[in-house]
Amino acid sequence: MSQPGDKAPVQRFARSGSAVDSFLEKAGQVAPPSSKKGRLIFALDATMSRQPTWDLAVSLQSRMFDTAASLGGLDVQLVYFRGFSECRASSWVAGGEGLARLMTKINVQGGHTQIAKVLRHARDEAGRAPVAVLVYVGDAMEEDPDALAGIAGELGLLGTKAFMFHEGRDARAELVFRDLARLTGGVYAAFDANAPARLASLLAAAAAYAAGGRTALERHGTEAARLLLTQMR
Repeated sequence: MSQPGDKAPVQRFARSGSAVDSFLEKAGQVAPPSSKKGRLIFALDATMSRQPTWDLAVSLQSRMFDTAASLGGLDVQLVYFRGFSECRASSWVAGGEGLARLMTKINVQGGHTQIAKVLRHARDEAGRAPVAVLVYVGDAMEEDPDALAGIAGELGLLGTKAFMFHEGRDARAELVFRDLARLTGGVYAAFDANAPARLASLLAAAAAYAAGGRTALERHGTEAARLLLTQMR
C-alpha cells in the first residue's frame, strides 16, 4: 500500500544551519561534482529496523568510494528515508566526499518504506543527466509492487540500473527487489549484517561499475563483481 505523502517530492538537505546541513554544504564546496564522472545514487532505508545495518553501511561505504577513486572518480548523491514522510537527498558530491560523516549524523526512526519516492527521485535525476547506478540498501517493502514496477521501468528506459542490496530474509521484499532489479537491467543481492564483508564487496563492485562500466567491473575481479556481471543485461 502507498502511504500518505508518498508522491511528495524528495526534499534536498535544506540550508537550515543544522549540523547535518552545515556539514553537507561544506562538503559540496570542497569537492564539487564533475559532469565527466560517472554518477551513483546511494539510497538507504533509515527506518528503525535498519539500525544495525545503518551503522554497518556507515563503516563500509568508504570502500565504495575508494574503489571509485582508483578508477577516476565518481559523483555520489545520498538519499535516505525514515519516519512516515521524510525522504531527503544530498547534493551531488565528488567521490562521496563527506558522506560517511554525514551519515553518522542521521539517526534512524520508525516508519514505513518510501521506495517509490527513491525511484521517482532517481528517475528525475537521470532525466536531467545520466545516472549509471541506483544502489539501494534495505530490508523491507511496504508499498504497492505494481506502482514500484512502473517507476522502475521508467528508470530502466533512462539507462539507470538498480542494484538492490537486501538485508535479511523478508520474502515479499526479496520478490519485489528482484523485480525492480530485473526491470532496470540491474542486480539483486542479499546480505547478512553478521557478514559485513559481503556488503562491502557489493558496494565496491557497484562503484566500479558506476565509475567505469562493465570493463571496470570485469577488471575488479571479485566474487561480488562476478555476481553483478552474471545478472546485468
